[in-house]
Formats: sequence, C-alpha cells, structure tokens
Amino acid sequence: MPPKTKITKEMIIEAAFEIARTEGAENINARSVSKKLNCSTQPVMYHFATIEELKKAAYEKTGEYHTEYLLNNQQNQNNVMLGIGLNYILFAVEEPHLFRFLFQSGFAKENSILEVINSHELTPILSVMQGAMKLNAEQTKNVFITLAMFVHGYASLIANNSFEFDEELAATHLKQVFKGAILAIQEDEK
Repeated sequence: MPPKTKITKEMIIEAAFEIARTEGAENINARSVSKKLNCSTQPVMYHFATIEELKKAAYEKTGEYHTEYLLNNQQNQNNVMLGIGLNYILFAVEEPHLFRFLFQSGFAKENSILEVINSHELTPILSVMQGAMKLNAEQTKNVFITLAMFVHGYASLIANNSFEFDEELAATHLKQVFKGAILAIQEDEK
C-alpha cells in the first residue's frame, strides 16, 4: 500500500486559491478544500483553526498573484504606466472572481487610498512606474492615485458584469487619464 500523501499548509492555501479563482472566495470552506485535495477535512482544520484564517492566507496568495500579473503581463511595452493600468483592467476581465476577492470582499487591510499607496505590496509597482516616468516618488504616487481611481472603477464594472470590455476603448480612455495626470503635475510645478 503506497504511503498517504502529506497535506501541507501550502497545498491547502493553493487549493483555496484555486477555489477562489474558479468558484469565488465565498465557496472556500473545509469541505470544498478537502474535496479539491482528495482528503478529509482534518488536515485543513489542523493547519487552520478557522476558515477565516484560511481565507486570509488565500487572500495573501491572491495579492501576490495580482502583483505578478500586473508586472509581468506585458500589454503595452512602450508605456509602463499605461501597460500596468490596462493589465489591472484585464485582470478583472480574465480573473473576475479573484478581482472581487481582492477588492470587494472586505479582506483588504487598508481602508483608504493613502493606506494602499503606502503599503509594502505596492512598492514594486510604484518603483517600476517611477523609473518609467522619471518622476519623483511623490509625483509618481499622485499619478498613480489618479490612474488607480479610474482603472479600479473601470475594472469593477467589468468584474461585476456591468460593462463589456473593449480593449481599444479602454486603452484610449486610460491614455487620456494618464496624460491629464501628467499635465496636472506639470502645471503644479509652474
């Protein structure tokens, strides 16, 4: 008889992430995760005292996946800012369950845009943007806030089936918002 597979904490988090991705985070529970892993609920409850803890771990994994998606999905190689903005919208198109989990589930630690912009999770994205735009950190944050408000609204409408995605139109709108944000910074410097 072959030895039983040891169910690790990482395997459980991965299974919960996949459930969030395909069915929605509201479907993460001990039974659904154990079914995905073809095991009893005992390993799930051994590694996680509550399902809330498991959902938080899956949320963290989703956040890491989202950051990687934004930085590595090369949509617009000519303009990093526009590429990241379009990737954010495309994430909502391609991963609507994960988008809703990240931004509409109440699991975010940050409660305001200022907390988000100063979070360590955003540092790699802001660094790439700052280098591409050749602005200082404060200017980059101001441009980011403007773009973030626009792309988040756009992506939310798409993720909640209220808006049909048109990549060309989204790119046009994003360019207009980006140009406006840069223009505002230039005018403030005068």
